[in-house]
Amino acid sequence: MTDTAIAWDTYARQRPERRPVNARGETTWFNWTQYEDHGPGAELLDVAAGARVLDLGCGKGGNAAHLAAIGMRAVGVDVSLRQLAAARERWGQAPGLELHHAEAVRFLLEDREGFDAVYSVYGAVWFTDPTLLLPAVRERLRPGGRLVFSQRPPVEGCYGCQASYIPRGPDEDPLVVKRWDYEPNAWEQLLAEHGYMDVRASVLAPPAGARRVGTLVVTARA
Repeated sequence: MTDTAIAWDTYARQRPERRPVNARGETTWFNWTQYEDHGPGAELLDVAAGARVLDLGCGKGGNAAHLAAIGMRAVGVDVSLRQLAAARERWGQAPGLELHHAEAVRFLLEDREGFDAVYSVYGAVWFTDPTLLLPAVRERLRPGGRLVFSQRPPVEGCYGCQASYIPRGPDEDPLVVKRWDYEPNAWEQLLAEHGYMDVRASVLAPPAGARRVGTLVVTARA
């Protein structure tokens, strides 16, 4: 098992399970942000029922399960066996849902069918070198297919490859994974340089209240 997989297995133990229902009483739903019942939904993918859609870093599978529930061919990929085990336990019988244990770039290079949309919610787009991932996604997107991803906005002055620390026990050093942080205009330029069109990047404001950190949301087309 790689250090990255160990780190995400550790993270999985710290993450709460998705609620049984959301505020609208739905058993599946799509959430792009770090806040419950906030922000847009699956409409950002701009695909219809029957579309083949890839979740890069699917975690415990809630977003992919929602896409399968509304008639899409949802494919989830993650490096964490613990995350995938949780996803399979809750959603494994859902028609139209596939879950794979794989690293994001390798999975994209080996896929032969292609996708109508690829997305990442605080997932592999944030934690994979974009010079490797963006071309791989572009090659597997069908003409007009959409890439959409969300993550925290960068801290001012902290751009490019950064370190994220995942705590372990009180007598253990934290695990470290790399992430890539850029301001919206830098993401737009980077995606355009890799052949994407109709690129838009912006920060969605947090819900009303005391929280001040929004969510970076980026969309682009092949």
